[in-house]
Amino acid sequence: MRSIIPILTVVAAIFAIWFVGSFFMNKQWTLDQAERAGTTLSFSEVLADTMTQERPKLPTPIQVFDELWETTGAKVLDGKAMSKRSLIYHGWITLSSTLVGFVIGTLAGILLAVGIVHNKAMDMSVMPWAIASQTIPILAIAPMIVVVMNSIGVQGLLPKAIIAAYLSFFPVVVGMVKGLRSPNAMQLDLMKTYNAGQFETFWKLRLPSSMPFLFTSLKVGIAASLVGAIVAELSSSPLAGFGGRMLSGSYYGQTIQIWSALFAAAIVAACLVGIVGVIQQLTLKKMGMAQ
Repeated sequence: MRSIIPILTVVAAIFAIWFVGSFFMNKQWTLDQAERAGTTLSFSEVLADTMTQERPKLPTPIQVFDELWETTGAKVLDGKAMSKRSLIYHGWITLSSTLVGFVIGTLAGILLAVGIVHNKAMDMSVMPWAIASQTIPILAIAPMIVVVMNSIGVQGLLPKAIIAAYLSFFPVVVGMVKGLRSPNAMQLDLMKTYNAGQFETFWKLRLPSSMPFLFTSLKVGIAASLVGAIVAELSSSPLAGFGGRMLSGSYYGQTIQIWSALFAAAIVAACLVGIVGVIQQLTLKKMGMAQ
Protein backbone atom coordinates (compact mmCIF):
# COMPACT_ATOMS: atom_id res chain seq x y z
CA MET A 1 0.00 0.00 0.00
CA ARG A 2 2.86 2.35 0.80
CA SER A 3 4.32 1.85 -2.68
CA ILE A 4 0.98 2.43 -4.41
CA ILE A 5 0.16 5.78 -2.78
CA PRO A 6 3.27 7.62 -4.10
CA ILE A 7 2.65 6.22 -7.59
CA LEU A 8 -0.99 7.31 -7.56
CA THR A 9 0.03 10.73 -6.26
CA VAL A 10 2.50 11.24 -9.10
CA VAL A 11 -0.05 10.00 -11.68
CA ALA A 12 -2.72 12.34 -10.27
CA ALA A 13 -0.28 15.27 -10.42
CA ILE A 14 0.58 14.46 -14.05
CA PHE A 15 -3.09 14.36 -15.03
CA ALA A 16 -3.80 17.61 -13.16
CA ILE A 17 -0.93 19.36 -14.98
CA TRP A 18 -2.15 17.84 -18.25
CA PHE A 19 -5.69 19.21 -17.80
CA VAL A 20 -4.36 22.66 -16.87
CA GLY A 21 -2.05 22.62 -19.88
CA SER A 22 -4.93 21.65 -22.16
CA PHE A 23 -6.97 24.58 -20.90
CA PHE A 24 -4.26 27.19 -21.43
CA MET A 25 -3.12 25.83 -24.81
CA ASN A 26 -6.64 25.47 -26.24
CA LYS A 27 -8.37 28.53 -24.83
CA GLN A 28 -7.01 30.96 -27.44
CA TRP A 29 -8.91 29.14 -30.20
CA THR A 30 -12.09 29.33 -28.16
CA LEU A 31 -11.64 33.04 -27.48
CA ASP A 32 -10.86 33.76 -31.14
CA GLN A 33 -14.01 31.95 -32.25
CA ALA A 34 -16.10 33.85 -29.72
CA GLU A 35 -14.60 37.15 -30.85
CA ARG A 36 -15.43 36.41 -34.49
CA ALA A 37 -19.00 35.55 -33.49
CA GLY A 38 -19.26 38.74 -31.41
CA THR A 39 -20.06 36.87 -28.20
CA THR A 40 -18.60 36.82 -24.72
CA LEU A 41 -18.04 33.52 -22.98
CA SER A 42 -17.96 32.84 -19.27
CA PHE A 43 -15.07 30.98 -17.67
CA SER A 44 -17.11 27.78 -17.42
CA GLU A 45 -18.00 27.96 -21.11
CA VAL A 46 -14.38 28.53 -22.09
CA LEU A 47 -13.31 25.65 -19.86
CA ALA A 48 -15.92 23.31 -21.33
CA ASP A 49 -14.94 24.17 -24.91
CA THR A 50 -11.20 23.71 -24.31
CA MET A 51 -11.88 20.21 -23.00
CA THR A 52 -13.92 19.12 -26.04
CA GLN A 53 -12.33 20.74 -29.09
CA GLU A 54 -12.22 18.57 -32.22
CA ARG A 55 -8.64 19.52 -33.10
CA PRO A 56 -7.03 20.83 -29.91
CA LYS A 57 -3.41 21.83 -29.60
CA LEU A 58 -3.21 19.60 -26.54
CA PRO A 59 -5.99 17.00 -26.19
CA THR A 60 -7.18 16.12 -22.71
CA PRO A 61 -6.57 12.68 -21.19
CA ILE A 62 -10.28 11.89 -21.60
CA GLN A 63 -10.13 12.64 -25.34
CA VAL A 64 -7.01 10.48 -25.74
CA PHE A 65 -8.48 7.55 -23.82
CA ASP A 66 -11.76 7.83 -25.75
CA GLU A 67 -9.82 7.66 -29.00
CA LEU A 68 -7.85 4.68 -27.72
CA TRP A 69 -11.07 2.85 -26.91
CA GLU A 70 -12.70 3.75 -30.22
CA THR A 71 -9.70 2.42 -32.16
CA THR A 72 -9.15 -0.73 -30.08
CA GLY A 73 -11.93 -2.12 -27.89
CA ALA A 74 -14.80 -0.66 -29.90
CA LYS A 75 -13.30 -2.03 -33.12
CA VAL A 76 -13.04 -5.48 -31.57
CA LEU A 77 -16.67 -5.38 -30.50
CA ASP A 78 -17.67 -4.31 -34.02
CA GLY A 79 -15.65 -7.13 -35.58
CA LYS A 80 -13.25 -4.69 -37.24
CA ALA A 81 -10.14 -5.29 -35.15
CA MET A 82 -7.87 -5.44 -38.22
CA SER A 83 -9.39 -2.56 -40.17
CA LYS A 84 -7.03 0.22 -41.22
CA ARG A 85 -8.68 2.57 -38.72
CA SER A 86 -7.85 0.23 -35.85
CA LEU A 87 -4.79 0.72 -33.64
CA ILE A 88 -4.67 -3.06 -33.28
CA TYR A 89 -3.93 -3.30 -37.02
CA HIS A 90 -1.30 -0.56 -36.84
CA GLY A 91 0.09 -2.02 -33.63
CA TRP A 92 0.63 -5.40 -35.27
CA ILE A 93 2.54 -3.80 -38.15
CA THR A 94 4.81 -1.94 -35.73
CA LEU A 95 5.17 -4.97 -33.44
CA SER A 96 6.21 -7.28 -36.28
CA SER A 97 8.99 -4.89 -37.35
CA THR A 98 10.00 -4.42 -33.73
CA LEU A 99 10.33 -8.13 -32.98
CA VAL A 100 12.21 -8.98 -36.18
CA GLY A 101 14.56 -6.03 -35.64
CA PHE A 102 15.00 -6.99 -31.99
CA VAL A 103 15.99 -10.55 -32.90
CA ILE A 104 18.46 -9.32 -35.53
CA GLY A 105 19.90 -6.68 -33.19
CA THR A 106 20.18 -9.11 -30.26
CA LEU A 107 21.97 -11.78 -32.29
CA ALA A 108 24.32 -9.20 -33.82
CA GLY A 109 24.98 -7.65 -30.42
CA ILE A 110 25.78 -10.97 -28.74
CA LEU A 111 28.10 -12.07 -31.57
CA LEU A 112 29.91 -8.73 -31.55
CA ALA A 113 30.26 -8.84 -27.76
CA VAL A 114 31.76 -12.34 -27.87
CA GLY A 115 34.22 -11.21 -30.51
CA ILE A 116 35.12 -8.05 -28.57
CA VAL A 117 35.82 -10.00 -25.37
CA HIS A 118 37.90 -12.72 -27.01
CA ASN A 119 39.70 -10.76 -29.73
CA LYS A 120 41.92 -7.78 -29.00
CA ALA A 121 41.67 -6.41 -32.54
CA MET A 122 37.87 -6.38 -32.36
CA ASP A 123 38.01 -4.78 -28.94
CA MET A 124 40.16 -1.93 -30.31
CA SER A 125 38.16 -1.45 -33.52
CA VAL A 126 34.57 -2.69 -33.24
CA MET A 127 33.73 -1.26 -29.81
CA PRO A 128 34.63 2.34 -30.75
CA TRP A 129 32.67 1.89 -34.00
CA ALA A 130 29.63 0.64 -32.09
CA ILE A 131 29.75 3.68 -29.82
CA ALA A 132 30.27 6.09 -32.73
CA SER A 133 27.36 4.54 -34.64
CA GLN A 134 24.94 5.76 -31.99
CA THR A 135 25.97 9.39 -32.50
CA ILE A 136 24.23 9.41 -35.90
CA PRO A 137 20.59 10.51 -35.44
CA ILE A 138 18.21 7.74 -36.46
CA LEU A 139 15.96 10.33 -38.10
CA ALA A 140 18.82 11.06 -40.51
CA ILE A 141 19.78 7.51 -41.36
CA ALA A 142 16.31 5.90 -41.53
CA PRO A 143 15.21 7.57 -44.81
CA MET A 144 18.52 6.63 -46.44
CA ILE A 145 18.14 2.97 -45.48
CA VAL A 146 14.54 2.88 -46.74
CA VAL A 147 15.42 4.59 -50.05
CA VAL A 148 18.51 2.44 -50.69
CA MET A 149 16.66 -0.80 -49.97
CA ASN A 150 13.70 0.29 -52.08
CA SER A 151 16.09 0.93 -54.98
CA ILE A 152 17.21 -2.71 -54.89
CA GLY A 153 13.64 -3.98 -54.60
CA VAL A 154 13.54 -4.67 -50.86
CA GLN A 155 10.39 -3.25 -49.30
CA GLY A 156 7.99 -3.89 -46.47
CA LEU A 157 9.14 -5.46 -43.21
CA LEU A 158 12.89 -5.87 -43.71
CA PRO A 159 13.95 -2.20 -44.09
CA LYS A 160 12.01 -1.26 -40.95
CA ALA A 161 13.45 -4.25 -39.07
CA ILE A 162 17.01 -3.22 -40.00
CA ILE A 163 16.41 0.29 -38.63
CA ALA A 164 14.98 -1.24 -35.45
CA ALA A 165 18.01 -3.54 -35.20
CA TYR A 166 20.32 -0.54 -35.64
CA LEU A 167 19.02 0.90 -32.37
CA SER A 168 18.63 -2.33 -30.43
CA PHE A 169 22.03 -3.92 -31.01
CA PHE A 170 24.04 -1.30 -29.10
CA PRO A 171 22.66 -1.88 -25.57
CA VAL A 172 23.09 -5.61 -26.11
CA VAL A 173 26.74 -5.15 -27.14
CA VAL A 174 27.51 -2.97 -24.13
CA GLY A 175 25.62 -5.19 -21.68
CA MET A 176 27.11 -8.44 -22.94
CA VAL A 177 30.66 -7.09 -23.00
CA LYS A 178 30.24 -5.99 -19.40
CA GLY A 179 28.65 -9.32 -18.48
CA LEU A 180 31.22 -11.52 -20.20
CA ARG A 181 33.97 -9.61 -18.43
CA SER A 182 32.25 -9.75 -15.04
CA PRO A 183 34.02 -12.92 -13.73
CA ASN A 184 36.91 -11.87 -11.50
CA ALA A 185 40.50 -13.07 -11.63
CA MET A 186 39.97 -15.71 -8.94
CA GLN A 187 37.12 -17.31 -10.88
CA LEU A 188 39.15 -17.33 -14.08
CA ASP A 189 42.13 -18.84 -12.26
CA LEU A 190 39.86 -21.51 -10.79
CA MET A 191 38.77 -22.49 -14.30
CA LYS A 192 42.43 -22.81 -15.26
CA THR A 193 43.03 -25.19 -12.36
CA TYR A 194 40.30 -27.37 -13.86
CA ASN A 195 42.28 -27.31 -17.11
CA ALA A 196 39.30 -25.62 -18.79
CA GLY A 197 39.92 -24.18 -22.23
CA GLN A 198 38.58 -20.93 -23.59
CA PHE A 199 35.45 -22.65 -24.91
CA GLU A 200 34.63 -24.29 -21.57
CA THR A 201 35.35 -21.08 -19.68
CA PHE A 202 32.93 -19.25 -21.93
CA TRP A 203 30.03 -21.71 -21.57
CA LYS A 204 30.49 -22.56 -17.89
CA LEU A 205 31.58 -19.20 -16.45
CA ARG A 206 31.41 -16.17 -18.71
CA LEU A 207 28.01 -16.83 -20.31
CA PRO A 208 26.14 -17.68 -17.07
CA SER A 209 27.69 -14.65 -15.37
CA SER A 210 26.50 -12.40 -18.20
CA MET A 211 22.81 -13.34 -17.92
CA PRO A 212 21.75 -10.51 -15.55
CA PHE A 213 23.56 -8.01 -17.77
CA LEU A 214 22.01 -9.50 -20.90
CA PHE A 215 18.42 -9.26 -19.70
CA THR A 216 18.92 -5.71 -18.49
CA SER A 217 20.23 -4.75 -21.92
CA LEU A 218 17.38 -6.65 -23.62
CA LYS A 219 14.84 -4.47 -21.81
CA VAL A 220 16.53 -1.37 -23.20
CA GLY A 221 17.02 -3.01 -26.59
CA ILE A 222 13.40 -4.01 -27.14
CA ALA A 223 12.19 -0.51 -26.26
CA ALA A 224 14.81 0.97 -28.61
CA SER A 225 13.71 -1.47 -31.31
CA LEU A 226 10.13 -0.20 -31.01
CA VAL A 227 11.34 3.38 -31.39
CA GLY A 228 13.36 2.40 -34.45
CA ALA A 229 10.34 0.69 -36.04
CA ILE A 230 8.19 3.78 -35.46
CA VAL A 231 10.84 6.08 -36.93
CA ALA A 232 11.17 3.78 -39.95
CA GLU A 233 7.42 3.97 -40.53
CA LEU A 234 7.70 7.74 -40.82
CA SER A 235 9.86 7.23 -43.91
CA SER A 236 8.12 4.26 -45.49
CA SER A 237 5.11 3.96 -47.74
CA PRO A 238 2.23 3.21 -47.42
CA LEU A 239 1.58 4.92 -44.10
CA ALA A 240 0.95 2.17 -41.57
CA GLY A 241 1.90 1.28 -38.02
CA PHE A 242 2.11 3.68 -35.12
CA GLY A 243 4.56 5.87 -37.03
CA GLY A 244 2.28 6.07 -40.05
CA ARG A 245 -0.66 6.80 -37.76
CA MET A 246 1.20 9.72 -36.18
CA LEU A 247 2.34 11.06 -39.54
CA SER A 248 -1.12 10.95 -41.08
CA GLY A 249 -2.47 12.66 -37.97
CA SER A 250 0.07 15.47 -38.37
CA TYR A 251 -0.90 15.91 -42.04
CA TYR A 252 -4.53 16.58 -41.13
CA GLY A 253 -4.06 18.26 -37.77
CA GLN A 254 -5.54 15.32 -35.86
CA THR A 255 -3.68 15.79 -32.58
CA ILE A 256 -5.95 13.36 -30.75
CA GLN A 257 -4.96 10.66 -33.26
CA ILE A 258 -1.29 11.46 -32.73
CA TRP A 259 -1.54 11.29 -28.95
CA SER A 260 -3.54 8.06 -28.98
CA ALA A 261 -0.88 6.44 -31.18
CA LEU A 262 1.82 7.68 -28.80
CA PHE A 263 0.01 6.19 -25.83
CA ALA A 264 -0.59 2.93 -27.68
CA ALA A 265 3.13 2.73 -28.51
CA ALA A 266 4.02 3.39 -24.86
CA ILE A 267 1.63 0.64 -23.72
CA VAL A 268 3.13 -1.82 -26.20
CA ALA A 269 6.66 -0.89 -25.08
CA ALA A 270 5.72 -1.39 -21.42
CA CYS A 271 4.23 -4.80 -22.22
CA LEU A 272 7.32 -5.88 -24.16
CA VAL A 273 9.66 -4.79 -21.37
CA GLY A 274 7.41 -6.57 -18.87
CA ILE A 275 7.54 -9.80 -20.89
CA VAL A 276 11.35 -9.64 -20.98
CA GLY A 277 11.30 -9.04 -17.22
CA VAL A 278 9.17 -12.14 -16.63
CA ILE A 279 11.49 -14.24 -18.81
CA GLN A 280 14.42 -12.82 -16.85
CA GLN A 281 12.92 -13.85 -13.51
CA LEU A 282 12.14 -17.36 -14.75
CA THR A 283 15.57 -17.83 -16.34
CA LEU A 284 17.60 -16.51 -13.42
CA LYS A 285 15.51 -18.53 -10.96
CA LYS A 286 16.11 -21.65 -13.03
CA MET A 287 19.84 -20.89 -12.96
CA GLY A 288 19.78 -20.32 -9.19
CA MET A 289 20.67 -16.64 -9.56
CA ALA A 290 17.36 -15.25 -8.24
CA GLN A 291 14.81 -16.19 -5.60
